Amino acid sequence: MDEGLRESSETWGAILRALKERGLQSPKLFIGDGSLGFWKAAREVFPEAASQRCWVHKTRNILGNIHKTLHGKAKEALALIYQAPDRQTAMGAVAAFGRQFGAKYPKAQECLEKDLDVLLTFFDFPAEHWIHIRSTNAIESTFSTVRLRTSKMKGCGSPETIMTMVYKLLEKASGRWRKLRGPELVAVVLNGQAFKDGIPKAA
Repeated sequence: MDEGLRESSETWGAILRALKERGLQSPKLFIGDGSLGFWKAAREVFPEAASQRCWVHKTRNILGNIHKTLHGKAKEALALIYQAPDRQTAMGAVAAFGRQFGAKYPKAQECLEKDLDVLLTFFDFPAEHWIHIRSTNAIESTFSTVRLRTSKMKGCGSPETIMTMVYKLLEKASGRWRKLRGPELVAVVLNGQAFKDGIPKAA
């Protein structure tokens, strides 16, 4: 972890370059929300890595363009996309969403379709990992612990004090992390095995 002024491409770039210099191999996948600074830096430092947009953030963005009385139905329609068993079924659910909401809420449909390629990247990875890589919840829930504590602080303290406190909060939160499903498949992915709809492709 490191401190940064804001979520700019310069800040993210410095962090990613530092990790690379310390020996981090190129990740196979980046998962994030709509922060343009992060994606710009990721593409510059690790251009070969794939991108997965967070479905939780995207769902909120889409619902922001739909009347509140229809949020329940819209969530159900979106769930049919990211919970689909394969990409073809997901694309059918995207079309169904458009038929149901596109005429009255074209901005919602546009919001969905403009990032569709990076919303469905998870289909190119093991099906066991889909639940982990469709969203940034693991990060968001961890940092909510930090925000809860820092928002109640009366004095900011020194940078060293803040960094120490944040580190200890993150260390404590890590004890509640969900275990990775199919951990043995991480090595398979890193070794270059390609997947289609969550299933290994034949050599």
